[in-house]
Amino acid sequence: MTAQPATGVILEIGKKRVFAAAADWPGWCRSGRDEEQALETLASYLPRYAPVATRAGLAMPSAAADAFTVVERLAGTAGYTDFGVPGEIAEADYGTLTGEQAGRLAALVSAAWATFAEVASAAPERLRKGPRGGGRDTGQIVEHVIGAEAAFARKIGVRHRQPAAGDEAAIAAMRSAITEALGSASDGTAPAGGWPVRYAARRLAWHALDHAWEIEDKSEGG
Repeated sequence: MTAQPATGVILEIGKKRVFAAAADWPGWCRSGRDEEQALETLASYLPRYAPVATRAGLAMPSAAADAFTVVERLAGTAGYTDFGVPGEIAEADYGTLTGEQAGRLAALVSAAWATFAEVASAAPERLRKGPRGGGRDTGQIVEHVIGAEAAFARKIGVRHRQPAAGDEAAIAAMRSAITEALGSASDGTAPAGGWPVRYAARRLAWHALDHAWEIEDKSEGG
């Protein structure tokens, strides 16, 4: 039997936090205090990420978390990495994308959005707060995610007014424009001051899933 190849991972290394992101699976990205913990946490989230891949019509290898290989290490920053955001673009993110490869990224981002919507719609409005009462409730998180997507969209040349949280038609129109941009073949060039498609997909999917899992973990009884 042929051994499953190790999953390629991009590490973003700050002074207080390290992000580990699966290079070919946008949204499968977790953090830890150091490289070892970040990789351990990434592996532990495979059961939560695999249904996203299935939703995108992709077969997630069952052994995807058995072995990782670091394909790139990025220097993180206090303003992004240590704050809790994977904010660095990898050299590999500027690679060319065929139409098939781009379509795969777009499908995974769409699946992340669908997962977030499903989780948010099933969650209570009030979520458990931190020990000092910090944190947002479900509606606030939904508004935050939509607002972030409108900002992220501009990074790939898509300009849409931020939709209201309940305006499903406007949200769908914005996301359709984003997936069209993500799903087109690319030479890897980013718009001036913007993001290459591979990084945009990683950031969009991570943000939606990070908050979906936050809602799940902070729901009553969750």
